[in-house]
Amino acid sequence: MKVAIIGAGNMGASIARGLARGTIVPAADIIVSNPSVPKLDSLRADYPDIVTTTDNRAAATGTDLVILAVKPYLVPTVLKELKLKSRQVLASVAAGVPFERLAHYVADKDMTMFRIIPNMAISERQSMTLIASRNATHEQEQLMLDIFNEMGLSLFLPEEKFAAATSVASCGTAYALKYVQAAMQAAVELGIRPADGITLAAQCLKGAAELLLNNPGSHPALEIDKVCTPGGITIRGINELEHGGFTSTVIRAIKASAE
Repeated sequence: MKVAIIGAGNMGASIARGLARGTIVPAADIIVSNPSVPKLDSLRADYPDIVTTTDNRAAATGTDLVILAVKPYLVPTVLKELKLKSRQVLASVAAGVPFERLAHYVADKDMTMFRIIPNMAISERQSMTLIASRNATHEQEQLMLDIFNEMGLSLFLPEEKFAAATSVASCGTAYALKYVQAAMQAAVELGIRPADGITLAAQCLKGAAELLLNNPGSHPALEIDKVCTPGGITIRGINELEHGGFTSTVIRAIKASAE
């Protein structure tokens, strides 16, 4: 399978690197186009087998999957320029551009399309990626899951659920980092060096996530109960979070991001 990635910005380049490090698409079958040559040079320095070009249409020609990783305002111009064929599959990473609009800019309105919403952790191959499909077979959907599961975890959702899911999976990265920042500041006040405070908080957050991801039948409340012994220090902290409106504030932040 040959894959074209249109756009070598942060997201496009991260997807290219993730694909090249995976097991599904050989690096030599990946072609990346971008108007900025230095970004392409940086990609080739890491993965010499990846093909690069500044010609979007040339990149897409003859490929099976075209991943559109450009800014939303560029989608109409770039898609019309590509002149995609009916047999090709389009996967758009452009946030806020629904299938209805994507179909308006391609010749075959019924071509197979995917919308892909990774988060910033895709650069570490730890993204929570949202996927929606249009006119796709089960095999095509499974292939997209397989591709993006190699860059973290992926989940199929109806397109109309994207705004809500994005507020949790993408905006939520910033909220999680805000917790790490706050925990680091508390650690500094308690006499710990900032770098050590970040390591302590980040690894703690990573471990908490693994408890849930590796135990699908579990629940945050169950894991919290395991560390809140009667009269202990953890329950004191949990109660302070509740007194300060922690749960309510997180809910309000996520709902605000989904509006």
